[in-house]
Amino acid sequence: MESREIFSGLATIPPVFLRLDGRAFHGLARSLALARPFDARFCRAMAEVSARLVAESGLSPVLAFTFSDEISLYFTTLPFSGRVEKLDSVAASFAATCLTLALGISEPLAFDARVVQASPEYAETYLQERQAEAWRNHMNAWCQETLVREGMDPRKAADSLKGLPSESLHEMMFSRGVNLAKTPSWQRRGVLVYRREEERAGYNPVTGQEVSALRKVVTVDTDLPLFTSPEGVAMIRSLVRGPGP
Repeated sequence: MESREIFSGLATIPPVFLRLDGRAFHGLARSLALARPFDARFCRAMAEVSARLVAESGLSPVLAFTFSDEISLYFTTLPFSGRVEKLDSVAASFAATCLTLALGISEPLAFDARVVQASPEYAETYLQERQAEAWRNHMNAWCQETLVREGMDPRKAADSLKGLPSESLHEMMFSRGVNLAKTPSWQRRGVLVYRREEERAGYNPVTGQEVSALRKVVTVDTDLPLFTSPEGVAMIRSLVRGPGP
């Protein structure tokens, strides 16, 4: 039988991204009556899933970036000797289980998963591109939902927005009293989950003295800078390349 498992030995080497996408989540949105165009409860659930992938999955990614129903995990070391089938299946199943628990639902959920080869340099570009996609998704979601509320058929609303430049989408909403640049940051720029060092107070039972130590804690950042800004470049560079000299 093992000789017929023709993809079981397919392996990759780090660094890589592993991107998870929710499968048919439009049905989930309907069944949960999620707020449109964005639902804060769903965002918190996806952030929780991302944090558990970083801290509890045993996969040990460096970071997770999430927006909408997408999660990107960045790895500089890989479990399972880098076997692609194991990485994809374990990450997708773990994420689906965590999201089910976070939302408290009984409906089955599924994510698909893919491996994206990277380098430290490309990792910066990848995160900038995914954040740019979060912005495009944000604009389209607001505009489409607005047109639907005004009476347009959902499919016609989506078709009418295709190919429009971001300036036109922004102006469309601004003329209706919504400044897309002032919506919550997590809608526009996504959420980043990573470990950071934090000084914690402790107690040494041998010496009987209070001591402090640096501990790595999982951080869920919902107020991100633009990854193309100097602050954003410095932030993601420190994560994907490690601290500088």
